Amino acid sequence: MIVDAAELQAFAMQLFTARGLPQDDAELIAEVLVWANLRGVDSHGVLRIPGYLARVGNGQNNPRPDIRVVTDAPAAAVLHADRAFGQVALGRATAIAIAKASNAGIGACFIRETTHMGAIGFFALQAAAAGMAGIVIGASRPNMIYPGARRPGLATSPIAVAVPGAVHAPLMLDMASATASVGKIALARDAGLPLGEGWAVDADGQPTTDASRAAIPTPLGGHKGGGLALMFECLASLVVGNPLIAPFIEGAPDGTRHMQNGLAIAVDIARFGDVEVYAGEVDRLAETLKTLPRAEGVDEILVPGERGDRILEARTESGIPLASGTWKRLREVAEPLGIAMPQLRQA
Repeated sequence: MIVDAAELQAFAMQLFTARGLPQDDAELIAEVLVWANLRGVDSHGVLRIPGYLARVGNGQNNPRPDIRVVTDAPAAAVLHADRAFGQVALGRATAIAIAKASNAGIGACFIRETTHMGAIGFFALQAAAAGMAGIVIGASRPNMIYPGARRPGLATSPIAVAVPGAVHAPLMLDMASATASVGKIALARDAGLPLGEGWAVDADGQPTTDASRAAIPTPLGGHKGGGLALMFECLASLVVGNPLIAPFIEGAPDGTRHMQNGLAIAVDIARFGDVEVYAGEVDRLAETLKTLPRAEGVDEILVPGERGDRILEARTESGIPLASGTWKRLREVAEPLGIAMPQLRQA
């Protein structure tokens, strides 16, 4: 199924407004989801919509939250998100972090009690577009194996870092602390494809490459990815008094709720040196890496963000491919709302 980005984004926005979201919020969520699809990160694209809408229905996602700043310091703030969609909360937090960095040189905004934030690189790039370095991290309830255990004890918590280039596009790293995110496993399930070795275990804690049996992702690099996820819980959740990991493991009633916390940081590079010189050095670093001798079978050495930039350019022109399973699940949520499926692109 091939769909133009604009068609898919309009469809997504309709779904969210039909479930009670304000138009501005619906537009932002739809934009971030389709941006992920455009960059080839289909695991964080529109396949997430059925789950998002289900969480509106069960109260875990608040379509009209009372988002407010509860702590306001010169270089930092805490944003209480009231179960807002993660993209909405993170959009506000990023704007606050950038504004505070403009005044103090560095700005941080913690997010308390939000939900899935999606492709967080979208927001790290907003800082880069402002001539700053952007860092975003997320923390969630446990859905990933703790190293050495047979049940979830960590979240597949992500981190994104973006820095501006001059001629070169911004460098942007956006990664989960898991070997493969929950979304990538869901994408393999939708497409009827096997998982990579070591991506996940089944309900009994046994390794599996069968996407239909995969129950729990594994941490990237074992204790390394697990350590990152654990420290993200310390930085994003414990700081704002909203622990997610321990209550879930202990079986507390609120431990099963789908909540997340987050942290957006912006660094105003101009406060520490010439931002144009910095951006030029980013370009130099990227281009110098490409001169390294290539390993066998490698046509080109890529830097963070480059693969996604190229897929975005191609999909903007040729359309976004959706797996048949994703299309089916989108139809199942659209039809009861009386919303027509997106127009398919003609071959």
